[in-house]
Amino acid sequence: MSIGANLVEATSSGSKLEFKRFHEIALKSANETKYWLGLLRDSGKADKDRVNKLLAEVTEISNMLAAGILKLKGKTNF
Repeated sequence: MSIGANLVEATSSGSKLEFKRFHEIALKSANETKYWLGLLRDSGKADKDRVNKLLAEVTEISNMLAAGILKLKGKTNF
């Protein structure tokens, strides 16, 4: 949930630097989410197919955030 919360915070940023920073925090939250979902899947306490679908979605979100951050940093050749 903190991924979305940080993106909402970014929309009310006072500067481009602050805007970028909130996106970086959202990316870190997405990566943390991938970690926890991986643990959940590997624990055998949840349906692996459902968790794998969630992992695929959060990976896609992470990739979008990373691409956006690179663009904000002016690194568009990736």
